[in-house]
Amino acid sequence: MENTNKSSSSILNRLFSDLSGHKLLVVLSLISTVIQVGLTVYLPILIGQAVNQTIGEGQVNFDVLLQTLMNMGIVIGLNAIVQWVNPILFNKITYEVIESLRNRVLEKVHSLSLNFIDQRSTGDLVSRVTTDTEQLGDGLIMIFNQFFIGILTIFITIFTMAQLDLTMMLLVVVLTPISLFISRFIAKKSYSLFRQQTKARGEQADFIEENIQQADIVRLFNSQEEATEIFTKLNADYSEKSKWAIFYSSTINPGTRFINALIYAALTFLGAVRIVNGTFTVGELTTFLNYANQYTKPFNDISNVLAEIQSALACADRLYTIIDQSEEVETGHRLIDSSNVDGKVNFNRASFSYTKDKELITDLTLSVKAGDTVAIVGPTGAGKSTLINLLMRFYDLDQGQILIDNEPITDFTRESVRKQFGMVLQETWLKGGTIHDNIAYGHPTASRAEVVKAAKAAHAHRFIELLPDGYDTILTSGGAGLSTGQQQLLSIARIFVSIPTMLILDEATSSIDTRTEILIQEAFDRLMRGRTSFIIAHRLSTIMNADMILVMKDGSIVEQGNHDTLMKARGLYYTMQSSRSPEQ
Repeated sequence: MENTNKSSSSILNRLFSDLSGHKLLVVLSLISTVIQVGLTVYLPILIGQAVNQTIGEGQVNFDVLLQTLMNMGIVIGLNAIVQWVNPILFNKITYEVIESLRNRVLEKVHSLSLNFIDQRSTGDLVSRVTTDTEQLGDGLIMIFNQFFIGILTIFITIFTMAQLDLTMMLLVVVLTPISLFISRFIAKKSYSLFRQQTKARGEQADFIEENIQQADIVRLFNSQEEATEIFTKLNADYSEKSKWAIFYSSTINPGTRFINALIYAALTFLGAVRIVNGTFTVGELTTFLNYANQYTKPFNDISNVLAEIQSALACADRLYTIIDQSEEVETGHRLIDSSNVDGKVNFNRASFSYTKDKELITDLTLSVKAGDTVAIVGPTGAGKSTLINLLMRFYDLDQGQILIDNEPITDFTRESVRKQFGMVLQETWLKGGTIHDNIAYGHPTASRAEVVKAAKAAHAHRFIELLPDGYDTILTSGGAGLSTGQQQLLSIARIFVSIPTMLILDEATSSIDTRTEILIQEAFDRLMRGRTSFIIAHRLSTIMNADMILVMKDGSIVEQGNHDTLMKARGLYYTMQSSRSPEQ
């Protein structure tokens, strides 16, 4: 389960740990920041000295004033250069950290169990990798540009004021913490609200993605009104949480500015009294009034940025939640020698459930001979796809064993086990890229000749040649522009690039016209000859030719045999076949 109670300080420490991986840039930025703050703090001293040289008619010391003005020009010029360099350093550090975080999150997603992925919405995961990283980057830049510079300015200004006049410094230091207490209280509340906001944004992004991807289904069932109603509620929830988060964060600035105005007024009054008494100069008061603004400005900046930082920390929390998840444990380290695989498969008292409180497959025992074609049939939810998922090690058994050629598959790496299977699913997936890249997916070194040969075997070559750029045609948005049947042909072509030792077909020709289906089925028949094959089938023609038919119900194999044997038994299989239409 995700930990949603991490403190903002622990998340901040984690970010600083990531920043430490860029030590040279961090050190350079620290040095340049100290220089920037030092020059900024030194300028009011020069302004005070200049004022003291122009306190009355006939009392202007032009020599000293000119030198002071020249020094001011040098300080302002150097400060401008440093303030130009600092953002470059800050941005480079920030975006290198964000790039690393994105890579780590996506890499972790690929190494997590499918059980973890299945329990989370795609939109929420996408939101974490995209929107959350962007907001975190904005927050980190604010930490450098305003938060860190502000903190350093406060301390250096206090030290400088103490050297000039201890009484005035104490007045500033005693009054200013009031604004800190106000901003801290509001920031704590804002952090909680921004966490709720990011969660609501993830839910909204998930719903939007779902509805755009399935826009045709929504219209088919005339569910636009219902979808709009649900989105309106999600949008209103996101709006409400955003409104309160922004409201609380926006109250920080006016509150701290009010306190700072009181401090400025108090300093002016005390300084004027001391000037009248002859214990203070006009130039010193000018310097301290500049310091009052300079000292309180960082509090304004910090208070402004605190809300954004809290939002960024909430985003960082969601990213680290993914990074901290336990990876899929590799139980074996042996590699399967594909050249020596016969294809014998055994399920030995296998038990599995997706959730502990609901059993699915219990005590399943099954023996499949090498080279057999096994058709798996049964009602929806019987466990057909689960059986395949277990065989591919997308999930691991709770109890029992699965063996290939009498060797437990847990003794081998998952990658090695999956390489033995060629798998075509009913649901197609195409990546952004060329036709060639999609057919060669999983075999990036495949030549054009090998890809063309695979496409011809899948009867996809003809329609590919009719495309504007043939095999170099760029596909976007999961194959938009291609028919469902053409997309499925490309998915089938992948299996012919590198012939596997075993096959898994999940109603692989469901979206293809009858004539092409017959041709592909002939190609599959040649491909399956001598190879162990598992077929999740619904069509009678596919099932009848299988060496073995497994009839599943509620996670168990209730019948087993060939078509003729099962029809004679007049059990569940007979009932299922008798209810089919003649076309099936």
